Amino acid sequence: MTRKVWLAGFFILMVSFSSGPAQSIDTSCPCCTEYYRQLDFWIGDWVVYANGQMVGFNKIVKVENGCALRENWKSVVSSHTGTSHNFYDKNLKKWHHVWVGNDGIVVNVKGVYEGNRMVMTSNEYRDEKGNRTIDRITWLNNADGTVRQTWEQSKDGGLAYTLLWDGLYRRRK
Repeated sequence: MTRKVWLAGFFILMVSFSSGPAQSIDTSCPCCTEYYRQLDFWIGDWVVYANGQMVGFNKIVKVENGCALRENWKSVVSSHTGTSHNFYDKNLKKWHHVWVGNDGIVVNVKGVYEGNRMVMTSNEYRDEKGNRTIDRITWLNNADGTVRQTWEQSKDGGLAYTLLWDGLYRRRK
């Protein structure tokens, strides 16, 4: 009798696991916190201007299930193109921007969102002339829906910066 009770209990247990309600699937989104959305103001299809002149098109989209942004740049005044990946590192609590252009220029910066701007800075490196160089890129989320992006460079360890790029992004219509 004990054997029959044990077998019946085992059978009921097995049936309840195999034919019972489906196991709940973890539907959490690991990149859906506010930190991963801090650069969302840059997402879009943009016409980019420098000094009042249209200089190119830039398209920024979410990729990897919302865990990163991908940028695709195309100049209209030269043959320059480039792409970047932008992502939030929850362990370092910093954003990263890694750019590669068809001219071989690579920019690797990291930083944080403060107020209405994202500011990212590179580690110091030596440029082709041996200068100690630091890159700083800022994205400003303007109230009118445009985005201003600047790229500055320091050759003195971060004491002073020279403006290399000042672009205004307007949404493509």
